[in-house]
Amino acid sequence: MGKVTGFIEFKRDKQPYRPVADRLRDWKQQMLPWPRDLLQKQGARCMDCGIPFCHQGCPLGNLIPDWNDLVYRNKWGEAIERLHATNNFPEFTGTLCPAPCEGSCVLGINDDPVTIKAIELAIIDHAFEAAGLKPEPPQVRTGKKVAVVGSGPAGLAAAQQLNRAGHWVTVFERDDRIGGLLRYGIPEFKMEKWVLDRRLELMRKEGIDFQVNANVGTNVDVADLRREFDAILLAGGATIPRDLKVPGRELSGIHFAMEYLTLQNRRCEGDMILDEGFITAGGKRVVIIGGGDTGADCLGTVHRQGAASVHQFELFPRPPDERAPDNPWPQWPNIFRTSAAHEEGGIREYAVSTTRFSGDNGRVKKLHAHRVEMVREGGRLDFKPIPGTEFEMNVELVLLAMGFLGPDPRGAIEQLGLRLTDRGNVWRDRHWMTSVPGVFTAGDMQRGQSLIVWAIAEGRSAGRGIDLYLMGKSDLPAPL
Repeated sequence: MGKVTGFIEFKRDKQPYRPVADRLRDWKQQMLPWPRDLLQKQGARCMDCGIPFCHQGCPLGNLIPDWNDLVYRNKWGEAIERLHATNNFPEFTGTLCPAPCEGSCVLGINDDPVTIKAIELAIIDHAFEAAGLKPEPPQVRTGKKVAVVGSGPAGLAAAQQLNRAGHWVTVFERDDRIGGLLRYGIPEFKMEKWVLDRRLELMRKEGIDFQVNANVGTNVDVADLRREFDAILLAGGATIPRDLKVPGRELSGIHFAMEYLTLQNRRCEGDMILDEGFITAGGKRVVIIGGGDTGADCLGTVHRQGAASVHQFELFPRPPDERAPDNPWPQWPNIFRTSAAHEEGGIREYAVSTTRFSGDNGRVKKLHAHRVEMVREGGRLDFKPIPGTEFEMNVELVLLAMGFLGPDPRGAIEQLGLRLTDRGNVWRDRHWMTSVPGVFTAGDMQRGQSLIVWAIAEGRSAGRGIDLYLMGKSDLPAPL
């Protein structure tokens, strides 16, 4: 694969980004296109490794060495065919996925891994720009109708697979635009929404119907769906945010991350939102609680809104710069990472636990916290306060980005009487069917909060499960 000596001749390059001073002035994509001649050299680094562990790292089972080699050999048309064989939306994963495949790259044992994610994005960009991807509607329709509830990556992937199998697919979205978290959770500077709209237009031309402002279980009756459709897929995501239940939480100025990110995304879409209904970091001292991807999304948004200062607190200790002995290859490397948002500014602090908030006239003014030590007792993880480390900080905006607990049990889940797991997710069998015959589930709704690549993989698998249920057999691939 690639050039036999490529991994020796060429070192890993870094994805090019717009200068910080430039990108902070707008909401445009922060990444720059990678010159294709340079990217072909990166493809040449893909080794003839015998057993490509990148397959193990990718939930989609992407044929990574194949399309790395094709890019190196300048065969872009064949590369997109190989990529689309396993991934419905490489423009999404190539932009947003944290690339677990790179963590499993064999070259990564003693060198920097291949730039798999960047090559993936370049392949799909080239396909749209050079050839112009054409819609591929099915040649034959089965007459079966499927309702997909939720238009995030899991729902969209399942919809496209089911449509390819010849079924009539209608996607129901509770919001006013299609896309789920891709639309309102991901900031514009990480993925401009024309990228999403471009793919959705192809799907419409392929015969998929999209219904917005359709909250199944609220203004769309579940019983009506069961009568009208031959199968239903629930892919509504994990929408219940983890709260911080400490004194002062009720003060104004403390918000969940999704409240904050959604409003800014709506403004970027052109929606008129009055200032009194808008959450802004402009001129404020901000604290973000949570150190994951959502916290970084908040951080980049805070910078662009012109915060006076911003601190990001994480409960866990700072990860090591290199793999720890108990974190060997090909496991995902739990190491210290710096995102583009962190390069733009702000202060990150680890091993911090917020104990309470205080304020004046109902608004938050101070955050009170202490340092903690992570310990394991009897196999259980705990965080113990370190005496004498208490501190307080002036703050005017607090953003809670601590993850999600699971799907909202009200509405469709409750009305259908679905069985839940011990963690509160929707239970499903090996064919992705819930406890109610003909009702299926995929994505964060049944898995819990996870990665976009898992959502797409599960949507594809659930699509196959539904096809089997409807037809007794299926030619759709099953990555999981």
